[in-house]
Parts: sequence; C-alpha cells; structure tokens
Amino acid sequence: MTLPLRAKHALGQHFLRDESLLERMLDETPLNAGDSVFEIGPGLGDMTRVMARRAGRVLALEIDKDLVPVLRTQFMLDKHVDVVEGDIMTADLPQLLAPLGDFHVIANLPYYLTTPILTLLLQLPLPIKSICVTVQTEAARRVLAQPSSKEYGPLSLLAQYRTQPRAAMSLPRRLFTPPPHVDSTFLVMPALQQPPVQVQDEAAFWRLVQASFAMRRKTLVNNLMSGYAFDRAQAQAWVQAASLPPSVRAEALTLEQFAALDAAYPNR
Repeated sequence: MTLPLRAKHALGQHFLRDESLLERMLDETPLNAGDSVFEIGPGLGDMTRVMARRAGRVLALEIDKDLVPVLRTQFMLDKHVDVVEGDIMTADLPQLLAPLGDFHVIANLPYYLTTPILTLLLQLPLPIKSICVTVQTEAARRVLAQPSSKEYGPLSLLAQYRTQPRAAMSLPRRLFTPPPHVDSTFLVMPALQQPPVQVQDEAAFWRLVQASFAMRRKTLVNNLMSGYAFDRAQAQAWVQAASLPPSVRAEALTLEQFAALDAAYPNR
C-alpha cells in the first residue's frame, strides 16, 4: 500500500513494510490464534494487518494524529481491531487495556524511548503474556546483558525478573523505510509466571537497583552511601551482611545477589 505520508523523524518513525518478514517475526512470538494484542505505534498498519489475521483482538495505540484516521479507515471492516490515539508514556494503560484480558505486547519501538517504554511495560501490574519488540541492537544488548558486562544494568535485571528475553531476529537497517542509522533486533520476552527471586517490597527493590548503578565506576558501597545517606561503616556492614566483597561493583551482581542485598537491608 502506498500512502501519501512521510515518516516523522521527531517520532522516531522507521517502518517495516515487508509482509513476509512481518509474518516470520510473528512466527517467533508466543502469539496463538484468538489471543489479544496491544500494539504500540502501528505506523502504517503493516504489522497490524498481519496480526489481525491471527489475533482475536488487536488494540493499536498510535501517537501520530495524522496516521490515526488512515489506520481507522484501513481497518474499518475489521471489528476486532481498535485504533486509539494516544501516547504510551501518558495513557491510562490499566483502563485502556482492561478489556483485553491477558495480552501480548508487540511493537516497533522508537529508539529514543526504548528504555522508558520497556521499563514501563515490565513494571505494569497487568496480565502481559509476552513483550515482543523491535529495538535498536544496542538496546537489545542491554536487555540481554549478563553480569560483569558493560551493557549490564537495571534494564537487564528488570527483564530477567519479569521475562525470559531472547534475540529472535536481527533486522539490518536496510529493511526499514526510511532506513535508520543503526541495525535493529527483534526481542521476544515471554512473561514468567513468577519472578526467579522473591523480594519483600518490589518498589524498594528497584530503588536499590537504581541506586546501586547510579555511578557505574563507583563501588557498591559508595553508591549505597550516596543513595541511602549511610556512612561508610553502615554501607560496608550492609554489603557484608549480604555476603558480598567490600569492593564489589553493582555490575558484578546477579539478580539473586541483588535479592540477597535487598533482604539484608538494615532499616527494614
């Protein structure tokens, strides 16, 4: 389909138009016939059209007001496809998504919002079955990173806590219209039934993770001193109580070790 619309650089729009490629991408997801899908940024509707042939219901959230009427016209006969104008970062998602029941998230994310959107999705108290997203390859490395790597950080831990992430497909820049300056990766992240570690207070746990990575070149002790207004002796005692070496940095800790550090918090 040829549409008299241009991609908007300010919205990070780079469209995947090849239907056979989109079919192969969906084959990599856990989407089953009749499932519900929440699509972020349907763009020109190419992936929406492919999903509509498989899913029981598709709710597509589009921020570009110029694309919304085009999408609604395109899917006006598909009663199981709803196109909503809105911004993923400000929408009332619990209210918007409540009618879907359990659902998959499928999206081609704008590069400049990848981390905020993934963080939002991974912390939503909603019945998400999987998160399947096209992201800049650099961002994919952060999601998939393991301890003691330069990409490892809060997003890596959050992804491990909520999902089983994997790189399903590599997507060279030439596949997009218009082509971006970097290559992309299609991530498939099936949701876990239960987190692999148990924490007493999730909000407090993620505050700890963020504080621990606040200054990557600093030791964990130094970051805890800054993040919790502890003196050095208090921070060292906390780290020691979690059976961690005093000079350790946050990037060396596994999810399980962060859970142990959280459990050893002295003021709980």
